[in-house]
Amino acid sequence: MDTRLKIGLRPRPNIGLAGIAPEHPVGRPVATPPARPSVMQAPVLVLNATFEPINVTAVRRALVLMLKGVAQAEETNHAEVHSASKAIQVPSVIRLVSYRHIPQQSRALSRKNILLRDRNTCQFCGDALPASELTLDHVVPRSRGGRSSWENLVACCYGCNNRKGDRTPEEAGLKLQRRPRPFTLHTSRQLMRLIGHRDEKWRKYLFY
Repeated sequence: MDTRLKIGLRPRPNIGLAGIAPEHPVGRPVATPPARPSVMQAPVLVLNATFEPINVTAVRRALVLMLKGVAQAEETNHAEVHSASKAIQVPSVIRLVSYRHIPQQSRALSRKNILLRDRNTCQFCGDALPASELTLDHVVPRSRGGRSSWENLVACCYGCNNRKGDRTPEEAGLKLQRRPRPFTLHTSRQLMRLIGHRDEKWRKYLFY
């Protein structure tokens, strides 16, 4: 018998590696609450100095712009973030202090912008997924001369990507949800409206 039991002490807990208790036995699942999205990642509408909507960023980036004096809050939410010396209301809409010229051209071709254009949705099966569960697919495979361009790259889940392989969508029995197009200013405005449709504070800036 354990010496600790003889003298009336509780038995030592069964501790695993690095002080972590072992997992619960099989057959006794423990419900894990879904992770709440961080307020620092919430979308913020960015306006030019002329109040023209030009971008959507995250709260974290918006706060950096505000602290640097580059932008100021036009609309705020009820939440607050705290530093060592003060509390700052979380912005919903910010405006640049100085006017910034925005070229009327497509955005840079990148994975992030392809996923944004395609709304984090697989363009073959239509599933909306986190960015970590999506990849990019060449509609016309590179082995057949397909280019890495706005018109030939689409967001794709790993399942559809494996199914398609080095074939065209028609050969793999897949169909594109929509024709891929360049990311223009018009596309950007549509996405701003899509992202901000639940926030009434955005509406007067997006000309609903």
